[in-house]
Amino acid sequence: MKKVLVFGITDLPGGIESVIMNYYRNIDRSKIQFDFLCNTEKVAYEEEIKELGGTIYRITARSKNYKNYKKEMKDFFKNHSNEYSTIWVNVCSLANIDYLKYAKKYGIEYRIIHCHNSQNMDSFLRGLLHRWNRLLINKYATDFWSCSDDASKWFYNKKIIQNDKYLVIKNAINLEKFKYNEKIRNDYRKKMKLEDYFVVGHVGRFHFQKNHKFLIKIFNEIHKKNKKTMLLLIGEGQDEKEIKEIVKHNGIEEYVKFLGPRKDVSELMQAMDVFVFPSVFEGLGVVLIEAQAAGLPIYASSNVIPNEVEIIKENFNFLSLNYDELYWADRILKDFKEIKYNRVIDLKLIENCGYNIKKEEQKIEEFFTR
Repeated sequence: MKKVLVFGITDLPGGIESVIMNYYRNIDRSKIQFDFLCNTEKVAYEEEIKELGGTIYRITARSKNYKNYKKEMKDFFKNHSNEYSTIWVNVCSLANIDYLKYAKKYGIEYRIIHCHNSQNMDSFLRGLLHRWNRLLINKYATDFWSCSDDASKWFYNKKIIQNDKYLVIKNAINLEKFKYNEKIRNDYRKKMKLEDYFVVGHVGRFHFQKNHKFLIKIFNEIHKKNKKTMLLLIGEGQDEKEIKEIVKHNGIEEYVKFLGPRKDVSELMQAMDVFVFPSVFEGLGVVLIEAQAAGLPIYASSNVIPNEVEIIKENFNFLSLNYDELYWADRILKDFKEIKYNRVIDLKLIENCGYNIKKEEQKIEEFFTR
């Protein structure tokens, strides 16, 4: 059996975590086993990881205690590197490539850096570190993966992108799980007392990247025009408290449900009427694939989210962030009134674009079993 060391799982079940876990659930674990190196005390999907046979190793985060971080990193790789043929580093930034450096020093043969974002989502200093490490990354990584070609431009130079070691790994999902189901929709809307509501949905961690402040403004305008509206927010994160205060300030607490991290995202998407995703930047956005599989009309920020994510064109709407919240709200309400969206999607259209996890996992399985 080949063992792969995975870095990238944090304490919050966000997009990177979803991608990693989708592949982990579907690989042939009689041939490949994942172990996880983490730097948070709480680890998203911890119980499931253990149930699937994975081991979680924790080291101190660099930002918490640099001295302990360096010692624990050295000790871990010195003691465990001979167990792994591959390290798979999943990140949104190249600000810290120490995991690859230690993996190379202690002899892990294949060292993958996997790009999951298209802009700096951290501090100015981490942005500088990203740009510096971008010049060095080909010294430490052997393979260069990305969620999309657009995102790669921020991570890699042209020489890397044109190299045969560069590969786009699709943010693939279990399509059947998200397929529209009228019974689930009715059951969830009844259970959540949403039968008579126009339901706006969003999935994403509370971070400035996801643009929740603008999302609340959009929903507030929608609610002014139609009092029978509800906003479902799935996720958690550092900005959650601030967003709750904004909701309270606008007097719409009764109509905004903060649902936290959920295991029933596919079912909740059935209950929604539209999906609004006004991110200020994205690597790709796995939830947009999920929402399309669920047949949801989507309103997403243009010139930000890669065009390749648009598959079900009749249900997908790109709107500019230069338009204000009133424009977004009016467009969403107007379309819903005038267009009869088809929620039953031919999943082959999404599969043919490479987003069926049952097929895509074979790519990384072949890589990991070399």
